[in-house]
Amino acid sequence: MSAFDYRNFDDRRQNSANAKAALLAKFKARPPSDDPEVIAKAKARAEISRARDERTREREAARVAAELKAATEKREREEAELAAQIAREQAELQATQERKAAELNAKKEARDARYAARKAKAKVKR
Repeated sequence: MSAFDYRNFDDRRQNSANAKAALLAKFKARPPSDDPEVIAKAKARAEISRARDERTREREAARVAAELKAATEKREREEAELAAQIAREQAELQATQERKAAELNAKKEARDARYAARKAKAKVKR
C-alpha cells in the first residue's frame, strides 16, 4: 500500500504540481556552467580522471612487463630443462655405447681365450 492517502483527484493533482515545481526549482537553483566554482569542480574532476587513466596505464604496463618477464623465465627454464634432457640422453647413449663396447671386448677376449685353448690343446696332441 501507498504511504500517502490522497482523498481525491484534486489532492493528487496538487501534489504532482508541487513535486514538479520543486524539481524545477532545484534545477534552476543550480549554478550556471560559467561559474568559477563549477569550472573548478570540472577541472578537479578532469584531473582526477587523468590521474586515474595514468594509474590504469601504469598498472597495464606493469602487468605486461610481468607477463613478459614470466614468459622469458618460462622460456629460459624450458631451455635449461631441454639442455639437461639432451645432456642426460647423450650421457645415457655414451654409457650404453661404452657398455656395448666392453661387452664386445669381453666376448672377443673369451672367444680368443677359447681359440687359444683349442690351439694349445691341438699342440699338446701333436
